[in-house]
Amino acid sequence: MTSGKSARRPHHWRRDLIELAALFTAVAVADAIANLIGHQPGGPYLLIVSAVALAATAAFHTWWARRHSHAPPPATDGHPASPSAGTDNDTAETGETVLWRMRTTVQDAPGTLAALCTALARHRIDILTLQTHPLARGTVDEFLLRAPAALPARHLVREVSAAGGSSTWIERADAHDLVDTPTRVLGLATRTALDAAELPLALRQLLGRCTIHSLPALSATGRPTGESAPVEGVLEETVMRLRDPSGGAITVERPYLPFTPTEFARARALVELDARLGPRVPRSEDVLTLPEGDEITVRRADRSDLAAARAMHDRCSEHTLGLRYHGPVADADRYLDHLLSPRFGRTLAVQTASGRLVGLGHLLWDGDETEVALLVEDAWQRRGIGSELLARLVALAVEAGCESVYAVTQAHNTGMVAAMRALSLPLDYQIEEGTLVITARLTAPAPSPARPSSPHEWPEQPPRIRH
Repeated sequence: MTSGKSARRPHHWRRDLIELAALFTAVAVADAIANLIGHQPGGPYLLIVSAVALAATAAFHTWWARRHSHAPPPATDGHPASPSAGTDNDTAETGETVLWRMRTTVQDAPGTLAALCTALARHRIDILTLQTHPLARGTVDEFLLRAPAALPARHLVREVSAAGGSSTWIERADAHDLVDTPTRVLGLATRTALDAAELPLALRQLLGRCTIHSLPALSATGRPTGESAPVEGVLEETVMRLRDPSGGAITVERPYLPFTPTEFARARALVELDARLGPRVPRSEDVLTLPEGDEITVRRADRSDLAAARAMHDRCSEHTLGLRYHGPVADADRYLDHLLSPRFGRTLAVQTASGRLVGLGHLLWDGDETEVALLVEDAWQRRGIGSELLARLVALAVEAGCESVYAVTQAHNTGMVAAMRALSLPLDYQIEEGTLVITARLTAPAPSPARPSSPHEWPEQPPRIRH
């Protein structure tokens, strides 16, 4: 689309003067002819015929002028210009595009980044975002690219290598990666500040595909595990260790791609924010009425509910505890302390109008297949509490971006089976020696991408968060 200034035609005053003189001449000639013909027999009819002929000629001239004066100018390359030439619709003309996240290492010298960008431009690759991670030797450049869909990943890696890039890693991206890095980091910090259980999820979203281990300082039996990390943390290529504010250490592994000092600083800042804010959990509550008319309150729980949870355990029968834990619970206090920790997941509590705890629902981080577990006091079973807890836990899993949830129970636990079936989600069943594992898929499985030949192009390990 041309601008208004360039589209305006130049004004030719000489042509207007000539046309005006021709008009006066034509009027004089017409007057002379009218006087000559008008006094002859049949003169008026001849004048009428002449007027009609002149009108037809003028109409034809006007049509011809408009048809040719508005023709589009020829393109500079000799080809006719298209109707959309000069618009922002270049993407539609060049075909389908895809998004890529790419990271490569270049020498810390003037012109190296320019050479890399030139190589990308030759293949009509648009650089959407660019981050630089300075290293002791060289610089890691991280790109978000929009490239033609017909361009293979291996060909892109070869071009980057020829332009001076090394240790190149590339994977497909999506629309979520279009958010700029400062905005994304601030969003993760906000989520962590509101809920301590968000720290492992925030680290995973910050660092991409990685394995996160939350290692407590004490085991479930109370013995020291020896797991710890210095205050400043430790960075060793593909592994970083951070001090867990709740005790122990947080280990993050990414075998397919080394961490940069910038990523390490961001992760450490998130952990330090969590440590400064201390224990916290959203205090929202929902009051529900059971079919029998009793009111219950569903809310988030944490370690401050340890005494009430232990009292509920003491009121539960051995049969109910066996269905939940698949055997006797030797040390319920320490086991519950682990379950109620926000570092390992989220817990929902159900309490009566008098404040007594009668149900617990746990969402435990275990990679993409997050575990759900329920415990409802005997006197309050078969009243819809378990189904309500399970539905809310699944909603939390979807909010956290989990792909599936699974429940481990006994094959004869019909209540848990019925609650899982009531989710109306695709279920998978696996039975082994009386133990039943029911997996509910929360999202449709994504098609596996084709693996390019370069070992640096695709991650070897899926993201995992273990407890």
